[in-house]
Amino acid sequence: MAGKQYVVVGGSHGIGLGIVKRLISKGDQVLVISRTCDQLAGLDGVLHLPVDVTTDEIAASQLPASIDGLAYCPGSINLGPFRGLKPAAMLDDFQLNVVGGVKCLQAALVGLKAAEKSSIVFFSTVAVAQGLPMHSSIAASKGAVEALTRTLAVELAPKIRVNCIAPALTDTPLAAKFLGNDEKRNAMADRYPLKRIGTVDDIAAAAEFLLGDQSGWMTGQVMGVDGGMSTLRN
Repeated sequence: MAGKQYVVVGGSHGIGLGIVKRLISKGDQVLVISRTCDQLAGLDGVLHLPVDVTTDEIAASQLPASIDGLAYCPGSINLGPFRGLKPAAMLDDFQLNVVGGVKCLQAALVGLKAAEKSSIVFFSTVAVAQGLPMHSSIAASKGAVEALTRTLAVELAPKIRVNCIAPALTDTPLAAKFLGNDEKRNAMADRYPLKRIGTVDDIAAAAEFLLGDQSGWMTGQVMGVDGGMSTLRN
């Protein structure tokens, strides 16, 4: 059903922007919470709340009175060998991926409960289940996101559903340094059973599904959208 009200945190670029575009194409209204809004210019049905989730506070009064769904999209790709990992870097990853999500969700709870039924989507990474080198910090914080997903799915049931998407490396601005030339792109694509890199729309389509009524009997799930990397072997 069109005409719903969503909140997309980190919806001004990358996967978040892809989710916003899919939602407004159906006539839904979206409040984007992010630091910048340049790429939102000209999009009908979008409002912007300028917030840095790592430093700013968010009040329920700043959000819609009724919220049909929330997607928390901010993320980081802090890769490096464990021997060089600094505690400050781990804290930064945890603050962005976990604490920021908790802050946004706590502010949105009143609106989510006011809707007839609502859905929350978090984002993890294939590295949590797969075990990939150089991913200690990001896998640790995203592992906490998966735990939070399951905990909240129980606590907020039956009215609010909570699910999570665990992508592999996707062609977004955040991943640009890993896909900077054809050689890197081809090498990365060859790692996946489907032999291609994921696109923004691959992930945004999964998020749209989890936010909508089509996934109405799903909660507490971590959905791998990763070209087969988490379960198949080349």
